Amino acid sequence: MRVFKNKWFARWVRTENVPDSALGRAAEEIVAGQVEADLGSCLFKKRLAREGGGKRRGYRVVVGYKKPTSDRIVFLYAFGKNARATISDKEREALSLVAEAFVAATEAQVSLLLQEGAIVEVQYHE
Repeated sequence: MRVFKNKWFARWVRTENVPDSALGRAAEEIVAGQVEADLGSCLFKKRLAREGGGKRRGYRVVVGYKKPTSDRIVFLYAFGKNARATISDKEREALSLVAEAFVAATEAQVSLLLQEGAIVEVQYHE
């Protein structure tokens, strides 16, 4: 399983000090079906623990993944649980388009996105 984060999400994890190992664990849980919500169209919402605070005071992340056929997952968006309950319908529609395009992308297209810096591969040990 290859795990990626888009450019926005990569900046967000730097500011929030979320390690790639936490993203790797979350990706493994998503693949295992442990998600808080299936938002449809390859989108899932997952709780992510805040360092030292657990999942109750943590974050909500939105990821793109097509179960069970995809061998890659992309972290797209995140927000603090205390900041909001969920994403808006417009946000869901926009993120859904991005998620569907990503899971349908060829390896050559993914390589190009990596070269352009549009996505970053998460470095973690399975």
